[in-house]
Amino acid sequence: MIMSRIEAPRSEDAVVTGDLTGRLLAGLPAEAVLTDPGVTASYSHDMASFCPAGAPAVVVLPRTVEQVQHVMRVATELRVPVVPQGARSGLSGAANATDGCIVLSLTKMDRILEISPVDRIAVVEPGVINATLSHAVEEHGLYYPPDPSSWEMCTIGGNIGTGSGGLCCVKYGVTAEYVLGLDVVLADGRLMSTGRRTAKGVAGYDLTRLFVGSEGSLGIVVRAVLALRPKPPQQLVLAAEFPSATAACAAVCRIMEGGHVPSLLELMDRTTVKAVNDLAHMGLPETTEALLLAAFDTPHPAADLAAVGELCEAAGATQVVPADDAAESELLLQARRLSLTALEAVKGTTMIDDVCVPRSRLGAMLEGVERIAAKYGLTIGVCAHAGDGNTHPTVCFDAQDADESRRARESFDEIMALGLELGGTITGEHGVGVLKKEWLAREIGPVGVEMQRAVKQAFDPLGILNPGKVL
Repeated sequence: MIMSRIEAPRSEDAVVTGDLTGRLLAGLPAEAVLTDPGVTASYSHDMASFCPAGAPAVVVLPRTVEQVQHVMRVATELRVPVVPQGARSGLSGAANATDGCIVLSLTKMDRILEISPVDRIAVVEPGVINATLSHAVEEHGLYYPPDPSSWEMCTIGGNIGTGSGGLCCVKYGVTAEYVLGLDVVLADGRLMSTGRRTAKGVAGYDLTRLFVGSEGSLGIVVRAVLALRPKPPQQLVLAAEFPSATAACAAVCRIMEGGHVPSLLELMDRTTVKAVNDLAHMGLPETTEALLLAAFDTPHPAADLAAVGELCEAAGATQVVPADDAAESELLLQARRLSLTALEAVKGTTMIDDVCVPRSRLGAMLEGVERIAAKYGLTIGVCAHAGDGNTHPTVCFDAQDADESRRARESFDEIMALGLELGGTITGEHGVGVLKKEWLAREIGPVGVEMQRAVKQAFDPLGILNPGKVL
């Protein structure tokens, strides 16, 4: 990853840091407060490239709501910035530390407090791992749909902070659609509850949605009420090989126009397919220019796959292979899950974009990325949640090569510009963080920036919550 140099705390900050540590220890157990620079440095950044990170003064790992409130009261009194963190699996720099800050790691608040099959909700703390929650509710015949690729390590709090998505969004939607209510510790330490645990509710402004995707810049989520669904039948997967990415995108349009509701509709371009084959020797067709994966979790998935297979062939697919069972389906999906790891192995470093465009412009997006790759002389693989129009152009480069690193950053910006030109958005699920601040301003315009800053000012008048992020 490309990170700025992490500097040690300045000597003149020692008195302030000592006072800060003492004040924190007045309301926290000693093991919850980390000050060793060798340890705190490991909490300085997430997984984003090209995002500067500072040296935290202290890392705090609270276990209770009251402890989080204590941290925020101390931070407000001493005017110390606070950077909330989950598993630090993010890709926008939203969890990166600033110099002299308190890093507030919520990973120890990892309890599932309630699962209600009648109300179809789960109440959880922010440090609960996505996969842990999914497995727990499955035992009750329920399903928590949001499934980011990092679901085995990312936390629910982090998912809420970035408004994350996943493979199933084409049918089930993103994290925001499953957050019914939140308990939030505000910048001054007050505790606020938003939303509800009922199936319906429209009382007042929807502050719950305001916090989803706010990247810890408005408050600290300490508890969440999440909507659940009945566990669906086991899905079956189809793989379709195409002679061009344009043909594959045309098939996506035909599938969606035809009224089909796949549980998954994913695309891998030729660069990604080759990278996966090189890494895992999965035997994917080397001749393919694009591989489309479609899945259905309906009562009769084989019939749905057959109908979609016909649409793929009509769009120009050269081969259509439906899975016969769950095991074969999982094998096909494994290739998609390996995409980002495989692309990272191409050059050692990747810069992952998540531009989302209307489905009807998906083909133009992939064609444009191919032109940008040729212009900058770079390897750029694209895997996509095609059913959402959410693309992940992944720039592969050598971080030790200054010129290649420069070209990587320039190509990344050009890809975002292309997404906006096609009527899309700069981020579908990774968030803004540090990486895309400039591009957020371009997307929402000066009036939008003014209104968002007014919201930030209302919740965080001192500007201590995750400063330098989003806006």
